[in-house]
Formats: sequence, structure tokens, C-alpha cells
Amino acid sequence: MSKPFISGAAFGAALTAAAIHQPDVIVEQMTFQNWHMVLTFLTVSGTSTLLVNALQRLGYLHLNPREYSTVGLFSVLDGNILGGLLLGAGLTVSGSCPGTVFAQIGSGIRSGLYTLGGGILGGIIWSGFLRSVLQSRAKSNTKASDGKTHHLTLDKWTGASHLATFIGVEALFASAVATIAYLASPESGGLVDPVTGGIIIAGAQMVSIVTRKSLLGTSSSFEEVGDYFWWAVGQRNRPKSYSAIALTSGMVIGALVVSLASPSARTTSNITIEPIRAVFGGVLLAVGSRMAGGCTSGHGISGMSLLSISSFVTVAAMFVGGAGVAAIIE
Repeated sequence: MSKPFISGAAFGAALTAAAIHQPDVIVEQMTFQNWHMVLTFLTVSGTSTLLVNALQRLGYLHLNPREYSTVGLFSVLDGNILGGLLLGAGLTVSGSCPGTVFAQIGSGIRSGLYTLGGGILGGIIWSGFLRSVLQSRAKSNTKASDGKTHHLTLDKWTGASHLATFIGVEALFASAVATIAYLASPESGGLVDPVTGGIIIAGAQMVSIVTRKSLLGTSSSFEEVGDYFWWAVGQRNRPKSYSAIALTSGMVIGALVVSLASPSARTTSNITIEPIRAVFGGVLLAVGSRMAGGCTSGHGISGMSLLSISSFVTVAAMFVGGAGVAAIIE
């Protein structure tokens, strides 16, 4: 499990250097006071899309797009929509996400410990109860819709060529980054500016590709912990994998190393996330990300790189959910 650990260490170090893990950066993005998070996010997504598609064309990578997440309520994408809304709410409530929580712990941000506790609780709830119920509903819905074709990628959906779609998506990313950088000029409390931070995080994606031939994603670690919990209490068979746990453990170490090597990376957050709020937010993060089949990294950084429709839908729902909750509580 050294390869996931190495990938995680690179990811955790990059998040900390970019300071995108700070609670105030996340919460203030949802209130549109600080555009640091979105600027970094769009940069890393655009750079990762470039890397992934180039390596796919060269034959180095062979990855499938993200499947739709369905819970059998109102759409084949209802899991992505509802899960994304819960995930976004969790971002605002906890000031964290399923990936940055591990960087928070490594860099000594206290609320991260409570958020992780909530995430573990959410993983236990998900793997013990919600997963089986929602999978059963999804199977029933799938049987009812047999014969219907659902396109998984933007190029298949639009009917355009893969290259044309890729160029269009990259143009949108680039124009959005340029516009936000010019109009908002967000500053970073980290070691680098937001755009450079995004490129560094995309470098962590490259580390994952080189070491594992796989893309970054962290939220499955909560599900793995939940599976191990139910195995430990004698309710399940021993889980077969702990690769996501290894990856997120590496993230903690990577963030810790950067924080120790550069004290300026250990900035103090401008907001305080109370323990009960952090725990509740952690539950929302875990349940929402598993319902959506991915999180800000799995969908936002990796899934969109594969032009997956489900990832774009999840990310859009995430920001709607986060901004909606922020309008109520902030």
C-alpha cells in the first residue's frame, strides 16, 4: 500500500501549500467573500483535464468515465444531485471537505479532528444502513429503465468529437480562471498564489497517475472505515481493500511535513468551527459524497478530467448546496 500512501502524501502537501484546506477559505467561498477556493479548484481541474486527456491519447492511461449515481427517486442522476447538495452543505457547515479534512489534521487545525470524527460516523451509517437501502432502490429503478441509453461523457451527450469537447471545456476553465483572477484577485494565505496552488495540486494528480495509474479520490476512505467497523463488531466479512485509508493517511503526513518545514503554512483561520458543527458537517460530507459516488477530488478534480457528466452535475449541486446553506447560517 505504499503507492496510495505516496500519492496521498503528495496530495496533502499540495493542499497545504495552496492553503485551500483552511476552513475560512471554504466557508468564505460559499458566501462569495473570497474566491481563493474556486480559483484554485478551476485551475487544478483544468490542468488535470489536460494531463489526463493527453495521457489517455498517448495510451498511458485507460480510464473509464464516472458512472451515474442513482438512488431511484426521480432521475438517473438523482444520487449525484442529492449527494452533491449534501456534500456542499457539509462543506459550509464543517469548513472542510472529504479531502481537505486530512490536510487540516496534518497541519494542526483543531476543527478537522471533529470533522473527521463526523466523517467516520457518516461512513459507519452509510456502510451499515444507507448503502444497502439505496442500492436496492437503484437496482429496482435500473430494471424499470432497461433499454434506455445514458451517455456518460459530455462528448457523447452533445454529439461533438472528444477533441472538440475537450478543447471547449479547457477554454471554459481557462476563461473562468482568467476572469476570476482579474476581477476578484483573491490572495492566498499559503505558500503560493491560488493559480500556482492549483497547478501544484494537479502535480499531485500526476504523482497518482505515475505511481498507481489511477486518479485522486478520498471519500471512499470513510466507506472503508465503516466497512472495517462492521467487520470488527462481527457483522460483516473482512473488507478486501484499505487503499483509500492508506491514501488519506499519506495526506495527513504530507500536510504535516509542509507545516513543519514552513511555519508560514500554518496560518490561523479567521473563523471558528464549533465541535458539534464540525461533527455534523463531517457526517454530511461522508454521506453526501458516498451518495454522489465521489467528492470534490473524486468528481471535481478527477471525474471532470474524464469529461464525466455525473461529475459536472455533482460539482454544480455541491456549490448550490454549499451556497444555499451559507445563505442561511452565515
